[in-house]
Amino acid sequence: MNQFLNIPLAICAPFVILLLLIAIMPLACPAFWEKNRNKAIVAAIVGIPVFVFMMLKSPGQLLHTFSEYISFIVLLASLFIISGGILIKGDLKATPIVNTAFLLMGALIANLIGTTGASMLLIRPLLNTIRERKHIVHIPVFFIFIVSNIGGSLTPLGDPPLFMGYLRGVPFTWTFRLFPIWLFAVVSLLIVFYIWDSIAYKKEDRIDLRQDVQSKMPLTLSGKINLLFLVGVIAAVFCQAPAPYRELIMILMIVLSLVFTKKELRAENNFTYGPIVEVAILFAGIFITMVPLLLLLETKGASLGIIKPWQFFWFSGGLSSFLDNTPTYVTFASLASSVTQSIGHAGLSIVHGIGVREDLLLAISAGSVFMGANTYIGNGPNFMVKSIVEEQGIKVPHFFGYMLYSCCILLPLFGLITLIFFH
Repeated sequence: MNQFLNIPLAICAPFVILLLLIAIMPLACPAFWEKNRNKAIVAAIVGIPVFVFMMLKSPGQLLHTFSEYISFIVLLASLFIISGGILIKGDLKATPIVNTAFLLMGALIANLIGTTGASMLLIRPLLNTIRERKHIVHIPVFFIFIVSNIGGSLTPLGDPPLFMGYLRGVPFTWTFRLFPIWLFAVVSLLIVFYIWDSIAYKKEDRIDLRQDVQSKMPLTLSGKINLLFLVGVIAAVFCQAPAPYRELIMILMIVLSLVFTKKELRAENNFTYGPIVEVAILFAGIFITMVPLLLLLETKGASLGIIKPWQFFWFSGGLSSFLDNTPTYVTFASLASSVTQSIGHAGLSIVHGIGVREDLLLAISAGSVFMGANTYIGNGPNFMVKSIVEEQGIKVPHFFGYMLYSCCILLPLFGLITLIFFH
């Protein structure tokens, strides 16, 4: 790493610029930003200086980053496309216990098909279930908290930051160590949701509740063969198939899903390739621009003074609230690697594949995944869920209204997590 000690700070600026653009452009220029072509142009303009610098400085490092990018995108695409072939229909009675069960089921399956897959799979049947009720603004908010973010923290399949850790050497089963934190967070949020929804349920008109009962239909599952293809993707990762065979297996599962799933089913599921194309474009720029910053953090990170688990939890979480949580995870994992090398492990366990103290990596993993729920722009599925809910004619909080929910509910929860697990 000595060759990178003199990397100019200016070459790290494109990474910060790109993340700020990703956060700001959807709000400042929504018409321009909604086109993936424009996103590609912006990502290319910002990323080209870093690409040229790294080609001259270390083409080998750039090639390694490209291979990580391919693995990352292939996993996301496989989970997204295959889950898009699974359709859940029905209309259950929209009681607080049923709605709570929806969120719990989402928190569980998010660890198998990712937070994006779980969100896309469950949000429509949930909306169909609650459509007869009026006092439901809180339900999409808690759905984003639990299903789109915190729920998917137990496996590398659950959330993109954890998969990046897996690609960088974190063992597949290591994330199971987040279970106590996951359990505390999910159970706490489900209890708050149940109480909140019970109060809201009592405010509903009797006519609406009677119509809810009359509209009751059992849930049905179509596209079941895609469950087999999801198992294939999970097996490729869990069995630690080496690259590129792991990626080839995932691509095969995608092809089989497209061949054996009726087009009408995907159309009924409102499936489009737009979201995954957007992710592929933006992360191409992110992966390129973050390389110099990661190398600097690995060599000089300990001098920044961030050395304690609670600091890593809040700093990684704070950035994940407004920027994308995957590069945030990678950035702070590199910083933690530098801290581990500089001050030692003090008798604490080391995650040897990535060379980071376990307590620091736990804090980074929880912070990056959990606090992506703090804003609509903290994690990809958040905005997808918001858009789908609005398409159904259901009111959702605006950007700052959503943050009011997260400040009142999530921040106290994260404070308790800090005291119990990271202090």
